[in-house]
Amino acid sequence: MDLIAFPPPPDTDVEGLRAEVRAFLAEELATRRPQDRSRSWSGFDADFSRRVGQRGWIGMTWPKRYGGHERSALERYVVLEEMLAAGAPVAAHWFADRQSGPLLLKVGTEEQRQAILPRITAGECFFCIGMSEPDSGSDLAAVRTRAVPVDGGFVVNGTKLWTTYAHHADYMILFCRTGSADDRHGGTSQFLVDLKTPGIAIRPIADLAGEHHFNEVVFEDAFLPATALLGQLGDGWNQVVGELAFERSGPERFLSSFTLLVELVRALGPSPSDHAAAAVGRLTAHLLVLRRLSRSVAGMLQMGENPALQASLVKDLGAIFEQEIPDIARQLVDAEPSQQSTRDFSAVLAHTILNVPSFSLRGGTREILRGIIARGLGLR
Repeated sequence: MDLIAFPPPPDTDVEGLRAEVRAFLAEELATRRPQDRSRSWSGFDADFSRRVGQRGWIGMTWPKRYGGHERSALERYVVLEEMLAAGAPVAAHWFADRQSGPLLLKVGTEEQRQAILPRITAGECFFCIGMSEPDSGSDLAAVRTRAVPVDGGFVVNGTKLWTTYAHHADYMILFCRTGSADDRHGGTSQFLVDLKTPGIAIRPIADLAGEHHFNEVVFEDAFLPATALLGQLGDGWNQVVGELAFERSGPERFLSSFTLLVELVRALGPSPSDHAAAAVGRLTAHLLVLRRLSRSVAGMLQMGENPALQASLVKDLGAIFEQEIPDIARQLVDAEPSQQSTRDFSAVLAHTILNVPSFSLRGGTREILRGIIARGLGLR
């Protein structure tokens, strides 16, 4: 597999942009505790997202006619990695900026684009992802939620699960069945769903840390107008596979535990043991390789390619890296993890330990990803 580099366009001051983002974050996050920063891209703050939108850092690569800024994929990547490294609360705008907006740009109608994309770029319109179901997580082709054609549109029945921040979202991109259950791929479609639609119930699910960002979303005879169809009827599988390349390849797939790595370095101090220095050095080397791989996928996406295989590699390797950090941290620092601790390292360690099991589930389980990789390499 080739690694695609994407150099900045001529006259692009990437490092100037990086300095601008860091200055913004230093002011915005001055009072944010390390424990709060450790929430990474799960941290939700609608006001923060609006201020990010005001800086022009949402929808950065999108056309200006839709509120975008027509900047390069590299510039967008710089903003993303700085936000994640700082532990900024980006969840409100994250899904719309990462995948829902690009999907609308690719297959949405002009009416859908004009109505929604400028609101996303302003940080005023939030999305959630309607893929996983109670009996269909990473195996998306097994979805059972169904949209039945009726006069003027569709009636939807079914349940979506693990729907992050659905209780704050304005819209969901719904992936569901519209054709025969025997046609696992060809019988699916996607819809743009206004979550204020009657017949939709959003129920909270608490995670291991006792926090509420997951939800169960139940559709009971919910009517969607024909204009809610996203792309072509029956082409949902091809669309969702392309969407997953955006979801699986970004820097959030290896920076979720970054705050703990920062606190580990602080806890070890300026004169760590040789063993500790070697361990941190290995983690840093792995981080740099993952960053290179992720940037390569971003370059492929910018060129209009569909790097499903490469994105799956980034997601799988990134989850391994993120899940290793708490174990290595506990071996190097003698501290009891506790969310109530006044010691930053202990509080961040506790929060990360409670969340790392999800890192190899969200965005596709390890088993599913390795099946995609094996097929892409011609091994099965």
